[in-house]
Amino acid sequence: MGFEISTVVSKLQTLSTSDHASVVSMNLFVALLCGCIVLGHLLEENRWMNESITALLIGVCTGIVILLFSGGKSSHILVFSEDLFFIYLLPPIIFNAGFQVKKKQFFVNFMTIMLFGAIGTLISCTIITLGATQIFKRLDVGPLELGDFLAIGAIFAATDSVCTLQVLNQDETPLLYSLVFGEGVVNDATSVVLFNAIQSFDLNQIDPSIAGHFLGNFLYLFIASTMLGVLTGLLSAYIIKKLYIGRHSTDREVALMMLMAYLSYMLAELSYLSGILTVFFCGIVMSHYTWHNVTESSRITTKHSFATLSFVAEIFIFLYVGMDALDIEKWKFVSDSPGTSVATSSVLLGLILLGRAAFVFPLSFLSNLAKKSPNEKISFRQQVIIWWAGLMRGAVSIALAYNQFTMSGHTSLRSNAIMITSTITVVLFSTVVFGLLTKPLIRLLLPHTPHHKESSITIITDPSTPSLKSVTIPLLGSAQESEVDIDGHDIHRPSSIRALLTTPTHTVHRLWRKFDDAFMRPVFGGRGFVPVEPGSPTERNGHQWR
Repeated sequence: MGFEISTVVSKLQTLSTSDHASVVSMNLFVALLCGCIVLGHLLEENRWMNESITALLIGVCTGIVILLFSGGKSSHILVFSEDLFFIYLLPPIIFNAGFQVKKKQFFVNFMTIMLFGAIGTLISCTIITLGATQIFKRLDVGPLELGDFLAIGAIFAATDSVCTLQVLNQDETPLLYSLVFGEGVVNDATSVVLFNAIQSFDLNQIDPSIAGHFLGNFLYLFIASTMLGVLTGLLSAYIIKKLYIGRHSTDREVALMMLMAYLSYMLAELSYLSGILTVFFCGIVMSHYTWHNVTESSRITTKHSFATLSFVAEIFIFLYVGMDALDIEKWKFVSDSPGTSVATSSVLLGLILLGRAAFVFPLSFLSNLAKKSPNEKISFRQQVIIWWAGLMRGAVSIALAYNQFTMSGHTSLRSNAIMITSTITVVLFSTVVFGLLTKPLIRLLLPHTPHHKESSITIITDPSTPSLKSVTIPLLGSAQESEVDIDGHDIHRPSSIRALLTTPTHTVHRLWRKFDDAFMRPVFGGRGFVPVEPGSPTERNGHQWR
């Protein structure tokens, strides 16, 4: 009996110690997050730094301190978890990107964005895969199979859209911001879809039809993920419009929007689809319909809540990655051959540079062929900035690498350890070096940005988008093809197939607006539906717009 009591007491003491360690770790991590926010604010006007690089460097420095205090045993207070990243941290970032996106600028540049984000990712993945297959065998990296090389292509084709957007300014470079932003989101989704598609095939039995199956699976995942996000967003709009939940509680409106957005992501993951694409398009639909169906107080609450959650998650990711980069367990396996690890990282960086150049410049040329006016075309200097700004790799690459080359965060194979450490090296180098040099490169290539041809834009407030500030609408077209013109009736209507092909964006936009006004908004609400805030003079007078 005494033995059993002592055993229980011992277990309770162990549990208490474990809980205390977790509390200490979380306190330290929250303190570091606060430090990142304060330091990021102080460096706001710095021409070199941004908050992602600041958080990454703070994470690395903290890892070094922990490594010294632990006697070289550990460098982190939390272990990087793929599930934590994909299930909890990534959804609010991608959803807010869709929720805050200026829909008109996104869809005006949609064809170019899709060229870069989808076709460009496939080209980059192919080049990285072929290059790694040929070079890694000579470097004696280890026994890597065809599936590993294909996975490497998908891993390093994923750009870091979070860091990319922090080094571009929407007011100074609106066109670049629009293109790189849209490409980054589509690129991340494409890389994850591509990665999942690779894993779903048995690559040991290759036959001529596998390419067709692969393409079909890829298109299915892409289209199904997008439709799931759209349907979930429409469902939330319909429920809130019909029930008008804000009549009794604005808290319920906000909670329902948040939960249904997260539900769309989890449904996609449960259905083996791309949660990134699903939650992104769910955000777009919610901002177009659902956001206009709630009360004014809920609108203010939701736009700031989503932005805050996304902001904290971004800093958390970079801080997390910075500390985990010095995990001693990963580096022990490559300590006997540091030259191989350095060579592998260098080759991957070279392939990333080559892979991105292989699609940015040719696809920009194709995009320019469809542009009638010279002012509409993407200049060579802009192409260089688009190429450079998309070279950064981040947490998506690390998470995919963990998925492919580790089990539960650990690896005991030399080849896998080399790939993990090389991925971390590429992420740190590309984020810091490429990130630091992006702003100076923009100033060098576009020294007079406010007077540059790209600045032929119209600054308006888009009431259909829950933006946190005035909206700057960048277009590929000139000033006379502004947002106001698109919404008006002064645009020349295409009289032939050729004319239609030269102005497809304007035509599609006009047709969509007619369809939206006639069929979608009467059912799902949106701009024009004005719910009455409880207790407002409008409600007392009995007026309500439907």
